[in-house]
Amino acid sequence: MTFPSLEQAQAGWRKALDALPTSPPKIPAFFFAHGSPSLAFNESLLGTLTGPVGEMRRYLGPTGPLATFLKDFGPDLLKKYNPKGIVVFSAHWETQGERLVTDYGDENPLLMDYYGFPAELYDLKFKSRGDAALSQRIVELYKQAGERARTTPKTEARGEDGRGFEGPGLDHGVFVPFRIMFGEVFTDIPIVQVSIDSSMSPEKNWALGKAIARLREEGILILSGGLTIHNLRDRASFAPTTARQIYHEFDKAILDAVTISEALARKEAMINLRKHSGFRTAHPREEHFIPVYVAGGAGEGGNVVVISQTYGTATIAFGV
Repeated sequence: MTFPSLEQAQAGWRKALDALPTSPPKIPAFFFAHGSPSLAFNESLLGTLTGPVGEMRRYLGPTGPLATFLKDFGPDLLKKYNPKGIVVFSAHWETQGERLVTDYGDENPLLMDYYGFPAELYDLKFKSRGDAALSQRIVELYKQAGERARTTPKTEARGEDGRGFEGPGLDHGVFVPFRIMFGEVFTDIPIVQVSIDSSMSPEKNWALGKAIARLREEGILILSGGLTIHNLRDRASFAPTTARQIYHEFDKAILDAVTISEALARKEAMINLRKHSGFRTAHPREEHFIPVYVAGGAGEGGNVVVISQTYGTATIAFGV
């Protein structure tokens, strides 16, 4: 099996990004590959890793195609949409039955919710801010849709931190890619994070995106992060050169489903992806796949464009 070179992949996503309309009435909602802490690895460390783990780290690391894509993706989002705010969902924050919405004030703390990584990964910086009015607007829209929702402040812990405490903050599915997309200091545009639903129901998470779709008309960029392939029990699954055929088949099935032109048929095909023979292999637990439904709901009814088709790390625009 042959795979596109980095140069070929970049030419493809650059063409797709350039073709997105500038300043549309509704900003598209995006499912994006948020990667892993490997994105922040020191390049010198990558050369010491061998086997499937080495391939994974290099593919998902600071010189791989995902990091290269994110460097192009972030600036293009700002240039095309000039958003007033960013609302982000991550595979790494789920709550049951109630949406939690960050309201962190002048500086968003970071939750380093990963373990066993080099010490330097616990010194990462990403300075950003929240916005109380945006947080309250999100809660309002959820309540209008019949959903339970509330804000959560800095004083309320939301998870375990690899530095040895429980704390609040944007998780690594947000700040690790955002550092690459927007730089280590990004305070001009507020960022608010919202939890996904832990039921892992495609329909419930689709509804979470649909409930806040109106934000797209209000100048707000909606980003929902995960990965199209995520099996930590099989490190070989993360890189195209080491992944078994079943992973490639499922990855292609995702792209086939999201590019169906008719909206209802597309949604049905996306939901039916859970019946694919490779689904459970690719996602022993589907928290990294569920964010695609949040983005699909937020962009319901519009066209869909696959921005990046790179294996396991696709980025998709809904509502174009």
